[in-house]
Amino acid sequence: MENIRVALKAASKSDDFIQSDITIRHTLFHMSFYNSIINHEMLHRDLFTVIQLSHAAIHDLNDLKNVIPIEGIKFSSNLSEISLSLLQGFIYIQLDTDLNEGLLINVSDPEKGYRINNLSENEYSVIGPMVAFVEDLDTNLNLLRKEIISEKLVFEEQTKGSISKTRVVIAYMEGIANPQLLNTVRQRLRDLDFDVIFDSSTLSQIIADISNTPFPLFLSTERVDRVKFEMICGHVAVLSSGSPYVITGPTTFFDFFNSPEDYYLPWVLGSFFRIIRYMGVAFSIFASSIYVSVMTYHYTIVPRALLGPIIESRSNVPFPPFLEVLLMEITVELLREAGARLPTKVGQTLGIVGGVVLGQAAVQAGLTSNNLIIIVSLSALASFATPIFKMSNTIRFLRYPMILLAGAWGGMGMMVGVMFLLGHLLRLTSFGTPYLVPVFPFRYKGLKESIRAPYSATWNRPSFLRPLNLRRYTVQKHKDIGDDYSNE
Repeated sequence: MENIRVALKAASKSDDFIQSDITIRHTLFHMSFYNSIINHEMLHRDLFTVIQLSHAAIHDLNDLKNVIPIEGIKFSSNLSEISLSLLQGFIYIQLDTDLNEGLLINVSDPEKGYRINNLSENEYSVIGPMVAFVEDLDTNLNLLRKEIISEKLVFEEQTKGSISKTRVVIAYMEGIANPQLLNTVRQRLRDLDFDVIFDSSTLSQIIADISNTPFPLFLSTERVDRVKFEMICGHVAVLSSGSPYVITGPTTFFDFFNSPEDYYLPWVLGSFFRIIRYMGVAFSIFASSIYVSVMTYHYTIVPRALLGPIIESRSNVPFPPFLEVLLMEITVELLREAGARLPTKVGQTLGIVGGVVLGQAAVQAGLTSNNLIIIVSLSALASFATPIFKMSNTIRFLRYPMILLAGAWGGMGMMVGVMFLLGHLLRLTSFGTPYLVPVFPFRYKGLKESIRAPYSATWNRPSFLRPLNLRRYTVQKHKDIGDDYSNE
């Protein structure tokens, strides 16, 4: 029979899988366990200390079992059973006299990672789990181990930062993630020469393919379920100590508009809400610039029924449309920044009261028109529809170049801005993967994930990730129960 200890080591390539030897009272113990999911206090208090203080002689596994004051201890020589138990927080102990059998002892920590202050706040959803990552790296690894109970989940740890000595972990699914992608991530982290790593967001900027872009090239999330989904699809996750956010890649432009809640709702509703987000992005970027363009150069396209209200609302405004829009957009940004930096309750009050008071005062003072107040307010609301905060910031930024171009050349300026934007997006890559895939390069099957398709149509992983195992699950067609009644 193959030595179980050797077989376990060969089966797991994860850095959090530990095999150690300890000698207690002239007896050599061999231990195998996953360091990220066991209770270390219980391990030392109820196992090592008890064995050391025990006066009973330990000659075999039965003697060891009688000494340990933990319930549910079982003998096992089955490799599959041992592997599954280790992933659930057990420790496997063998004596040097018999390496083909050992004791499985439950030393898991069921409460680790689930504390009251690790609920998702920035990526909130009504339906689905709300557990989020925290600043402690071991807790985050524990959360992933509990969510993905598989020996294919592999952690590779490095220490980066010449001063901070920050622990950085690459997490991926062995047999799914593409080896070329893994080598790219490993190499970029090895080449990293930085003194202090403050957060995973710092890593995402340093290891990015292109640094001169306002677009985030990696998905930064605090949600455990999102990282789990990304890894199962073939993405690679990077965690760092001191950061509650995990970055995953490669990432496409469309990934930033996916919410985990889309997959907890029926696919029709999930697709509807996702399309609403795409429309919100377009409105947020172009609404104010279209107003400037039309009011400055193309007012002839305004319907006659709207000309009267527009002229009346702008009759007392002393500024041209360009300055009017710029003033209101900057005011909204100031309110948003002030609300974000102040304490929560004060910030909410400031945002609501400040928006209402300043908007009404600006109209009464003749500094802006009622129509622009509505457009700017809807544009600000549309930017909040993006689930990922970093992409939301990018959308807020893109409004200003569009407003400047619309003020300079009207509709032609907006077209120039759109062309530059598309050209820039076509140049972007994330770990070598085109940023606009599956639209460019066009991948018909990849569009199913861009617009939430039913589970019966998404059994394959995204092909642009080049996963080693393309199929996620098997779709089985079930017979309609109505057919049984009709045949009776």
